[in-house]
Amino acid sequence: MNFMLTKEQESFKNEMRELTEKYVTPYASENDKNESFPKVSIDVLSKKGIMGIPYSKNYGGLGLDNLTYITAVEELSKGCASTGVIMSAHTSLCSWPISEYGNENQKVKYLTPLAKGEKIGAFGWTESEAGTKTVAVREKDRYILNGKKVLITNSHEASIFVVFAKTDFDNNKLSAFIIEKGTKGFLLGEKEEKMGVRASSTSELIFENCFVPKENLLGEEGKGFEIAMATLNGGRIGVAAQAVGIAQGALDAAINYVKGRVQLGKTIAQFQNTQFVIAELQTKIDAARLMTYRAANMKDLGKNYGYMASMAKLFASEVAMEVTTKAVQLFGGNGYSKKFPVERMMRDAKVTEIYEGTSEVQKVVIANYLNIK
Repeated sequence: MNFMLTKEQESFKNEMRELTEKYVTPYASENDKNESFPKVSIDVLSKKGIMGIPYSKNYGGLGLDNLTYITAVEELSKGCASTGVIMSAHTSLCSWPISEYGNENQKVKYLTPLAKGEKIGAFGWTESEAGTKTVAVREKDRYILNGKKVLITNSHEASIFVVFAKTDFDNNKLSAFIIEKGTKGFLLGEKEEKMGVRASSTSELIFENCFVPKENLLGEEGKGFEIAMATLNGGRIGVAAQAVGIAQGALDAAINYVKGRVQLGKTIAQFQNTQFVIAELQTKIDAARLMTYRAANMKDLGKNYGYMASMAKLFASEVAMEVTTKAVQLFGGNGYSKKFPVERMMRDAKVTEIYEGTSEVQKVVIANYLNIK
């Protein structure tokens, strides 16, 4: 087995690292503090094609593989987890189902501006209760949607939304729809005040007799659940990459800090206890990275990767929480100060254990794959 990136993938990852250090990291702290959308960063990513890495050049993308895309999410998340999740939710959750299930007209109209970064995308799945209460009733050449989605990433910046609603009430089947910002009857709730990833907007999507033309049905009617699950499988690889990036960014910051912090006439890095902590954390990060890359590679090969995506997300998110928590500890009192990035990274890491399926949900997916009864 080859665990190495190709020269092209490695080169792209290095370019992303340089881009992040120049256009993303410098704005991370201020955007987190002010809950400000990282416009400068996203504009640069759009101009360089980063918002459409895995999509065909025919639709404005770069035409690269999923593994290359995942390395980009990882590098962005080292510098700013908010920017990482904005790009990941846009690419994995909104653009992907249109690319995979959309017809040619939908790809031209919606995927192209998404891949070019001209418009931001969002994914309307989560509701306040288990199951889907949002409904869509067919009326001649349109659907009428009513309901509410909650905790939707990119909500206030997005122009294109992939939304799921119940269309078959007897058989409890869902359908997927592409909905544009500004559609009559489609409203946004107030932005959530969040613990972490504060520079990405999160809010409710509210549908009150929202008229959606029938040509905006994504895929077949009644196939929405299958579309959502397939989309989330890919999205979980993105979250795993975010978690790996956050963890590596926090540990890199901690290593730089302990090399310069002097206690009892020695740098903290010279104490064996510090070295052991860092060695263990880097080992776990590397394991999480390999699991994440494996899932992305299996997706590129067209193999069954859903359970691998769940394994990667479960492990990487928990590693991110452990690494960022211990990074704060290595900083001592300074780790609790907003003057240093590990405080922000610790807050950002928590959500990777929650969104796109909690750790508990990932365990259910893995157990089902193992056929444990």
